[in-house]
Amino acid sequence: MNLTIKLILTFLLILINSINVKSQSIDNYNMWYQYIMNAKLTNKTTLTALSQYRSFDLAADGRLFLVNAYLEYQVAPGVEPGAGAMFLILNSYNSKREKVTRYETRPFQQVTLTGNIGRTLVNHRFRVEERFLSNPDEFKVRLRYLLSMRIPFGKLGKYYGIVKNEIRINATKTDIFDSNRITAGLGIKLSKASAIEVAYINQLGNQRTDNYAYVGFRNTFDWRKKEQ
Repeated sequence: MNLTIKLILTFLLILINSINVKSQSIDNYNMWYQYIMNAKLTNKTTLTALSQYRSFDLAADGRLFLVNAYLEYQVAPGVEPGAGAMFLILNSYNSKREKVTRYETRPFQQVTLTGNIGRTLVNHRFRVEERFLSNPDEFKVRLRYLLSMRIPFGKLGKYYGIVKNEIRINATKTDIFDSNRITAGLGIKLSKASAIEVAYINQLGNQRTDNYAYVGFRNTFDWRKKEQ
């Protein structure tokens, strides 16, 4: 078993064990699984698509499922406005411990600013979401600001650190604070076009704090037409 597999398995075991132990007394330790794809369509246009599944336990007790896709266009070096939409199935427990299912359709618009500090990649993403929810029917507008850093380790950068912080604000409610999400983790490149990522996510909301063990798989593609 090579070093890459050992690192992945060790990190996953630590996260899963932490969740299993703590969830015996607190019910807000969760799993977060994600697949994300980035595809270059032209020199300036990028398509991103992802699917995500969150659960209250290791996998069986579903909490959220979503699919999401958006296009970004580079208008200047390091400046990419974009737009897209997502569809979500939200499952939560009410005060009677009954499962409640809601559906959400969420168009959004965003601007991403990208730069470097040394070898560290730094992204600032500003997003506006229009949220259409059912059961009961609601409409909300939410503002999000995400600061993320990708820190390469070693000369080849096969391993990299992940640090993120995102604050979310309600634009259509008296109580404007929605939540703050902090992520810290490790990425491992499996090839030039794929990587696996594991992380710890802490989300602070108005009435509760949720903790996630995150496992993600990332693919990158180049779909630009090749010159003959």
